[in-house]
Amino acid sequence: MSTFEHVIAGLRAAFASGKTMDLAFRRKQLVALQRMYKECETEMITAVAKDLRKSKHEALLAEIMPTRNEVDEMISNLNEWAAPEKPSKTLVNMLDKMMIVNDPYGVVLVLGAWNYPLQLTLVPVQAAIAAGNCVVIKPSEHASHVAKFLADTIPKYLDNDCYQVICGGIPETTDLLKNKFDYIFYTGSTRVGQIIHAAANKHLTPVTLELGGKSPCFINSDADIAITARRVLWGKFMNCGQTCIAPDYILCNKETQEKFVKEAKKVISEWYGDDAKASPDLCRIINQTNFNRLQGLLKTGKGQIAIGGKTVADDLFIEPTIIENVQKSDAIMQEEIFGPILPIVNVRDAAEAISYIKEGEKPLALYVFTKDAKIQDLFITKVSAGGVCVNDTILHAAAPNLPFGGVGNSGIGAYHGKYSFDTFVHKKSVLIKDFNKIGEALASGRYPPYTESKTKRLLGLMRRREFGFSCKYLPHTVMFLLGVALTLFVKHFID
Repeated sequence: MSTFEHVIAGLRAAFASGKTMDLAFRRKQLVALQRMYKECETEMITAVAKDLRKSKHEALLAEIMPTRNEVDEMISNLNEWAAPEKPSKTLVNMLDKMMIVNDPYGVVLVLGAWNYPLQLTLVPVQAAIAAGNCVVIKPSEHASHVAKFLADTIPKYLDNDCYQVICGGIPETTDLLKNKFDYIFYTGSTRVGQIIHAAANKHLTPVTLELGGKSPCFINSDADIAITARRVLWGKFMNCGQTCIAPDYILCNKETQEKFVKEAKKVISEWYGDDAKASPDLCRIINQTNFNRLQGLLKTGKGQIAIGGKTVADDLFIEPTIIENVQKSDAIMQEEIFGPILPIVNVRDAAEAISYIKEGEKPLALYVFTKDAKIQDLFITKVSAGGVCVNDTILHAAAPNLPFGGVGNSGIGAYHGKYSFDTFVHKKSVLIKDFNKIGEALASGRYPPYTESKTKRLLGLMRRREFGFSCKYLPHTVMFLLGVALTLFVKHFID
């Protein structure tokens, strides 16, 4: 028996009441979140600073503003997104009403992540609210200050009957997963994602899994190295490398490696000074466990540290580090790094880089730096990845109207913008027919006894690709259209 059964039962009762189906209610909740972000901005900045030593700049740009932008978009588009969709009709359904209803799933579970603990928790939560669901919100225990902020603050702004925050670690999450949810949204590691997926399977619960993996970055010899270095290093060292779509490793030839390392030394010195540990703009590793894991990766392998390498255990500090001449067999190439360590693997050209990438699991992000449009297209068409960004990093995930999500080992499903709303609704098909006798007569060929003429007439109506292009069934089509016209004429006078 689960400790949280009573919480979920209460949410089910609230959903069954129809409370969350009302668009005005949903909008009120979203506006309340909008107000929370504005009124509690200082507290949110403080919380992420305590958990990750994240600067105000990164907190605003990578946590608070993306979340605010999403909720603003939800509020602006709620009526349009929630309205039934009107699909096109075929000849056989010309007299029918057809629509796709955006049906909320019910009670959903959102499991947040610690690396961007505000954005990666609240963006799916507000989408689930906009879609009309009741929500259990489970922040990551590793970002404990943000978790406490959410637990203390959300009940002051949102309806407590419909939205509940539950804090805790592995025992609480395990206990939660014993319950049946109507949808589960999880952001985190592939290993834990597999556990979430297995738990969801017991109830045939649909899931979105936003995972990670080793996102490769290919740098071609024609790339502008000065610009490339800045864009790659920004994507890598933001949040101290603890970003699911951070460039995990570089693929390039020896000559490009030398140019990149030379430029990277200048960039890192410019950004963080001679003592990166003293920089207010560099985050820290989330906890001792992850620090020890990263420190272990630094001490193994055949690659040589070209830049950085210093660590301070009691400060959870790892210097921005670049390792060159890394081998595929090195430990650092066997797992997602999730830290400020950037290995470089040498390949001859784009073709070898593509072969290297395809030998591993499908990445969440793929980065390609080149001026050559043919090489860009080669990576886009030949490599399966959650998303592709050419000549920059990270920004594809922030682009409006682009879905964000993984494929294969890097995740299931996608969100952001309208894709977030669509994630939390079931697209329910609806067909409405009336009792019109003319329409019934036209469709009577479906009833026994079957004859050759009935079969030909029905096949003619059903062959959508042939309608308007073939004369084979023209007599039947003309008769049907005449019937439609007559029906509309009769309906006009009856109505």
